Amino acid sequence: MSAEKANLFDLTREELTALFARWELSPVHAARLWKYLYWDCADSFAAMMDLPAKVHARLAAETRLGLLPTALETDSSDGFTRKYLLELTDHEKIETVLMRYTGRVTACISSQVGCAMGCVFCATGQMGYTRHLTPGEITAQAAHVQRALRVHGQRLRNVVLMGMGEPLHNYDAVMKAVDILRDQNGLSLAADRITVSTVGVVPGILRLAAEQRPMNLAVSLHAATQAGRAALVPAARKWQLDELMAACRTYSETTGRRIFYEWTLIEGKNDSADDARAVGALLRGLPAQVNLIPLNPTNGYNGVPTHLAAAHHFQRVLKEEFDLPSTVRQRRGIDIAAGCGQLAVAEKA
Repeated sequence: MSAEKANLFDLTREELTALFARWELSPVHAARLWKYLYWDCADSFAAMMDLPAKVHARLAAETRLGLLPTALETDSSDGFTRKYLLELTDHEKIETVLMRYTGRVTACISSQVGCAMGCVFCATGQMGYTRHLTPGEITAQAAHVQRALRVHGQRLRNVVLMGMGEPLHNYDAVMKAVDILRDQNGLSLAADRITVSTVGVVPGILRLAAEQRPMNLAVSLHAATQAGRAALVPAARKWQLDELMAACRTYSETTGRRIFYEWTLIEGKNDSADDARAVGALLRGLPAQVNLIPLNPTNGYNGVPTHLAAAHHFQRVLKEEFDLPSTVRQRRGIDIAAGCGQLAVAEKA
């Protein structure tokens, strides 16, 4: 049986250059190919016209261009959000979201097919876990969004790993993908424009700290007590709140970076002034910002989103009593299930 062809999106620029060296081909051709992948976002080998025939022959014989075909593309009525249902080679599917804001475009990309963390209000958690994505399946999502933007003369500047899956459960693939996305000869995304979100995978947070990874870290908190958090986030039973906060403290002390703490606001459950004070007490002394996210609807959870007035009151308590900065997340793409916690694939092909 012949070996599976290498997905070019799985390779760092150094690995691609090494591959060309083994083929006894000039590194100049490797550099041109890299530009085609991430700058021009070429959609076929045929579009890579500056590569000589001998390079084309080798690429066709031993590699594949791991593009992710669009199974479905949906635009939100908000005029700023587009969701892509992308198909993988094994016919599994993932969702990727393009979000436009003033002065920037953000891609929300997935790291797994499904998710094993089981957060009760999250559609991805409700669908369960199927498998990890490869680095190439992660980077190809960003390239897919950039290909769509390039038509309008725009470039992708921000990536959030907040789509389907738990990024720190798929640590090695995610970090390799981040390195590829940051490469200055490719998409050249700045580290502070990449955010990795976790439900609280403590070993991953400590590894990020030890490796001094420079991207942004977001930690999904949602409750300020162990019992409250375990009711919403089953992973909290494995990595308890005191252990999580110790890891966050180690991360901030080691890296000197603040953490974005995410708090899904659910009416009557975690949105009171006392809840805000519990957050302030929990994060006291830590370099932190709280992202307040009114609950988005999913079929598997019957909670109700906090009203905007209550969200702003929660925010005022954090600021006035604890001098803790926070933002209330803009709700985007809710009508097409593209908001936080809404990404899922209802049926597998």
